[in-house]
Amino acid sequence: MQASVRRLVLYPLGAARLGPVTDLLLRPSPHLLSPRSRTLFSETGIWDKDYRTETRRRVEEWWHPRIMAQWQKDSPEEGQSKKKFYVLSMFPYPSGRLHMGHVRVYTISDTIGHFQRMRGHQVLNPMGWDAFGLPAENAAIERGLDPEEWTKRNIESMREQLDSLGLCFNWDREVTTCLPDYYRWTQYLFIKLFEAGLAYQKEAVVNWDPVDQTVLADEQVDENGCSWRSGALVEQKLLTQWFIKTTNYGKPLLDALADLPEWYGVKAMQANWIGECTGCYFDFKLKVNGKETGETLSAYSSSPETVFGAAYLAILPSHRLLHGSSSVRSVLEKAFQPGRDSLTEVTAHNLFTGHDVPLVISHKDAFDGYLDTVIGEFLFSGLTREEAFHSITQKAREQKVGGHLTSSKLRDWLISRQRYWGTPIPVVHCGSCGPVAVPEEDLPVTLPKLPSLSGKGASPLESAYDWVNCNFCHYFYQNITDTLPYFKNLTYFLSRPFERHLADHWLPVDVYIGGKEHAVMHLYYARFLCHFCRDQGLVDHREPFRKLLVQGLIKGQTFKLADSGQYLKKEEIDFTGNEPVALNGGRLEVTFEKMSKSKHNGLDPQEVVQQYGVDTVRLYILYAAPPEQDILWNVKTDALPGVLRWQSRLWQLVTKLRGARQLGDFPNPSLLKKKELTETKRIWQNKNYAIKEVTTHFTEDFLFNAAMSRLMGLTNTLSSATVRVVQHSLEFEEALAALIMMTAPMAPHLASELWAGLCQVKNPVSPLLRGGDVLQQPWPTVDPEYLEAPDFVELSVLINNKACGTVTVSVQESKELDLVQKLVLESPLGQKLLRERSIKRAILSPRTALINFLVDE
Repeated sequence: MQASVRRLVLYPLGAARLGPVTDLLLRPSPHLLSPRSRTLFSETGIWDKDYRTETRRRVEEWWHPRIMAQWQKDSPEEGQSKKKFYVLSMFPYPSGRLHMGHVRVYTISDTIGHFQRMRGHQVLNPMGWDAFGLPAENAAIERGLDPEEWTKRNIESMREQLDSLGLCFNWDREVTTCLPDYYRWTQYLFIKLFEAGLAYQKEAVVNWDPVDQTVLADEQVDENGCSWRSGALVEQKLLTQWFIKTTNYGKPLLDALADLPEWYGVKAMQANWIGECTGCYFDFKLKVNGKETGETLSAYSSSPETVFGAAYLAILPSHRLLHGSSSVRSVLEKAFQPGRDSLTEVTAHNLFTGHDVPLVISHKDAFDGYLDTVIGEFLFSGLTREEAFHSITQKAREQKVGGHLTSSKLRDWLISRQRYWGTPIPVVHCGSCGPVAVPEEDLPVTLPKLPSLSGKGASPLESAYDWVNCNFCHYFYQNITDTLPYFKNLTYFLSRPFERHLADHWLPVDVYIGGKEHAVMHLYYARFLCHFCRDQGLVDHREPFRKLLVQGLIKGQTFKLADSGQYLKKEEIDFTGNEPVALNGGRLEVTFEKMSKSKHNGLDPQEVVQQYGVDTVRLYILYAAPPEQDILWNVKTDALPGVLRWQSRLWQLVTKLRGARQLGDFPNPSLLKKKELTETKRIWQNKNYAIKEVTTHFTEDFLFNAAMSRLMGLTNTLSSATVRVVQHSLEFEEALAALIMMTAPMAPHLASELWAGLCQVKNPVSPLLRGGDVLQQPWPTVDPEYLEAPDFVELSVLINNKACGTVTVSVQESKELDLVQKLVLESPLGQKLLRERSIKRAILSPRTALINFLVDE
């Protein structure tokens, strides 16, 4: 060995090379390396025959920065001729730590992004931070920090975690919703809504958290009437609040669902949330003794065509007019009689018909907080009921006094939040003029810098007096200190808001990915805003999302004492027996629940990745369940061992081809015999079938687990190939190339190394092995001859190894044992020969269309 090597230079991992190496550096042969030597083909040119833990670590360490750099290098630019593809994940709240749910959603988006790039698309996969909100404010108060400082720290931490997972985002399009250069567009949208008459204030009874000092949505109050965060008993409080008139868009939002593809049941949920849009609201002015009070009410009518026959308006006893600071309150209180309908001295002037009707307090109205018209018999002369319906509602819309078709169950969107850490509402209040929008050129209205925060429940706005009170012009104005809620994170799909050419280029989002819990309200409000922007001429598309991919939870195993309900840590449990038991002897309830610290069933993504590797975790997440289903994380009995074995088998296939090509003979397909040619045809068919199926799963139903099953099937076919077929056939080489390329979006590090080893195989016969990184290769396509081939095959049926006849099945069906067995048994041949016999086993040939039934004689 010394005679053949002039100088052997070894560099420790990660060490810098100090100066040029002028001596000849020869790489030793594999047999000269000790078993513990760290080798990686991309570094050494030496192919390690087995995919060991150390090999996996070196593969990911080598390819991680290269894959990330290549993604950024190919970042989408305006004006490219490629067809666009916009994949968007719901942005995380910057809590400071990723959880497994984050890993799941971003693994899915990353996989789709890589796949679409390989298909030749210009891909946008942005990342951002849903950075405003009460949790950050409370955390900052507890620590005596500024919420901005706390949030920025967490963003930096989570960005590093995302990078460590090898997730490729377009970081040049990063969005942080708490930065003024972003929320100025939120404020711009609010002003547009305000100017269009869709943002308004009124008194409303709200859920009030006395600890966090803010309004809660109904969904943030638990079944015991307590706050979801503070645990305090929620109070009912009457406050002046900002609303967005989403009810005006009820009918368009309902109708537009018909033009969208199926959203895994979410379309039905959206339709149910909206309700049947068969009625509309009309605006009324309230009067006492014939004088207007300044109060305007919107009354819902289920039969707007008969509005001229309305006899009275009814409100419930719980209506705000009976409990607020309304000028008609005292009059209504005098008329109110508990348990009875009460006719009041207040009248309501219908702004559409010009008629005055009495106001009634009624216990019968089911629409809390709204008025309702009573249907009369008057119809427009000469018009049918349907014609009058359309004429009246259209006329009311033109006069801006109602008429927008909506449902009786839909409510306007209450957006006020009494907190500091949120988007300031860009409206000032004047004692003479009322609410006045801040001019667009003065946006953004920024949050004040706070000198300090301390004490649980302290109000940061107490430190912001100079910001609250200001002289806006010659009148005295006061900023309204409410902030916006989830409104802030509903516009990030617009990319760079209101640069029209960019918005029109990228919208709609091709695939939107997020949790099931956002399937109703979040999507409804996002759709509303996009419809509104379209009407304002700000964007060209009315619907923001083409396809929706909802994801389920990742649940961890929990161990709870049956008697007390106490959750135990794993170290408090004995796992040595057939069933886990508590060390203290208590009876256990074992189940799977949403991961949380309090239930001791959480997983740190970085610890899991360190143990199993990035690609293994990605493949497990994609294989364990379809995206919309929950994953029950149990690595001992679940899919993870199978995923580990599959990676090793992929590695062995490249090892197999490289070894076969070292045998000396130059590849020559003409040397293959008839039986071997039949084998190559089977490989060719399976390759094309896999490409067809996997492509469909990646583009249509997003069943990544089914796609992986198909790739595992192709792996089985290639693993069983004979040495001469591996050595001489084009089909094996191209099928293996296709297999690695189709694996690349899901396991990019492993596939990149496999591709490097494959492209350096001795004497390649396929033009596919042209080098370059695997993620830069075009996605494999089905051969035209395969598409022209018959869709059905004659399947030979054997019983105890004796041919008994054939059954016609589709090519797709012929690959699945259980399905083939079922079809044969239901066929006339099966009914005749197998109906009365006990089947011990059925064997489906992997190479030919043949099934063999082993039965008792």
